[in-house]
Amino acid sequence: MPEAPSRDLVPLRTATWAWFLISLQTFGGPAGQIAVMQRVLVEEKRWIGQQRFLHALNFCMLLPGPEAQQLAIYVGWLLNGRRGGVIAGTLFVLPGMFALLVLSAVYVAFGDTTTGAAIFAGLAPAVVAIVVQAVVRVGKTRVAPPCAVRHRRRRLRGLGAVRGSVPGRHRRRGGRRLGTGAVHTRGHREHRHK
Repeated sequence: MPEAPSRDLVPLRTATWAWFLISLQTFGGPAGQIAVMQRVLVEEKRWIGQQRFLHALNFCMLLPGPEAQQLAIYVGWLLNGRRGGVIAGTLFVLPGMFALLVLSAVYVAFGDTTTGAAIFAGLAPAVVAIVVQAVVRVGKTRVAPPCAVRHRRRRLRGLGAVRGSVPGRHRRRGGRRLGTGAVHTRGHREHRHK
């Protein structure tokens, strides 16, 4: 029986090697892991677009569980189908697990010595630096620049946007209560009937 043609966007062997290299660099929890994936998959390899990556990240953040792991599985599935998802998910976890086993063994063997304590104390700032760099990198791609926010405000004002129109919320302005749907225009006052 002939095999169906492969629908892999990236050759499976290349993707497997890339996931292995990504997994070796994932320190510092989800922020660091997501930033490494973003750098390698979006910026360096260009296997997935920035918008698609951010949509996948947002989707994975809604799901319960580790979002970086889910993101790796999802992107692996996008690139290579079911096999890619399984490989990406497995390789994302295994090297980190082995690194923790080695660090645990080193800590048990040498943690009470001055040298061992100095080595582990030196690792803490390195991990913090990796996490801060990751947060800054991902934050730059997710936060709109101030000019985009101003442009959005101008558009809303031009459309006659409603102030204080959040359902169930009321805001006080000038002694009056603004309810849902209250539209204010400059120069016009609401007349009260006694």
